[in-house]
Amino acid sequence: MGNPHAEPVRILCNIKDFPKEWVSASGTRGTTRVLSTPGQFFSDAPGCDAILINCDPGLTYKLAELFSLFPPRRKPIIALDLVLRRPISRASRLTRPLKKALLKNVNLFIHYFRQLDGYQKYFGIGEARSAYVPFKSDIRGAFSYTPDPEGEYVLCFGRSERDYDTFFRAMSTLPYPGAIPAPNLGLLAQHSSRFTIPLSQLPSNIRVLENDESIQRAIEIISKARVVALPIVSGRISASGIGTYLTAMLLGKCVIISEGPGSSDVLTNEALFIPPEDPEALSRAIRTAWEDRPLRERIAAAGRYYAESCGTSKDLYQRVVDVIAERVRTFR
Repeated sequence: MGNPHAEPVRILCNIKDFPKEWVSASGTRGTTRVLSTPGQFFSDAPGCDAILINCDPGLTYKLAELFSLFPPRRKPIIALDLVLRRPISRASRLTRPLKKALLKNVNLFIHYFRQLDGYQKYFGIGEARSAYVPFKSDIRGAFSYTPDPEGEYVLCFGRSERDYDTFFRAMSTLPYPGAIPAPNLGLLAQHSSRFTIPLSQLPSNIRVLENDESIQRAIEIISKARVVALPIVSGRISASGIGTYLTAMLLGKCVIISEGPGSSDVLTNEALFIPPEDPEALSRAIRTAWEDRPLRERIAAAGRYYAESCGTSKDLYQRVVDVIAERVRTFR
């Protein structure tokens, strides 16, 4: 157990609702101060033990650069959910060495996935500087919903690295009704998703559903699905679709998802897995899930149990402070 009389671990972070005072599972006490700009973090760094940056590559790179230029002010940097993409474009290939060099100044990466081969290959981020924590659901405790494994259609949903083309090709060979939310093509492209088929040329069994991109509307759309298919583009090196599949699981849905970080490295019997960009495999999985009710219900039940175990933001933050409390001794 941690020493209750020891000085609290002092963290600076960019998460507005992170607990201002906390106690880890080991008994380590800590305090948190929320800041937002690189200048604020740099100015306040001497008074902290570590800096926690959530899902902000730009801020992470800037602090890593500042601390490399001014070593006396350096404090350990912890990057939570730092989403990196495989360098494909010419620009991303040219900037990769600089990013890799800056990320050497980050002491710890806390991920929502376990499969680190891509992060290791492209950015030098491996097991020694990594920790895994399960993600949380956006709807548990915040919205009302009724789990139901039945529904009207096969749904493809989400924006990050989604492979809608593979979904359309799979559904074109099946007799079941399918659905997608009305797409924001610019946003999909921004998040490296694949949606190249014009809406006017979609398979005749695909419905395009009205979508205001609110969480409540997402719940309504997912609630009416019998199967939720989440094909992800190949070559991804970080997690995609976790928030969507956790929501679908809480709503009692059978999930089909592409193998890769954040899915097959985290889940077991809670979903059906398919190879990326394989419409034939997706078609077979959809047929199985649609027609085999006992299987569909069994997977949905396992998924719901897992999603409920992930808890809420409060539970996620507790997992994060537990990791920080365990690792902070190695930083001091």
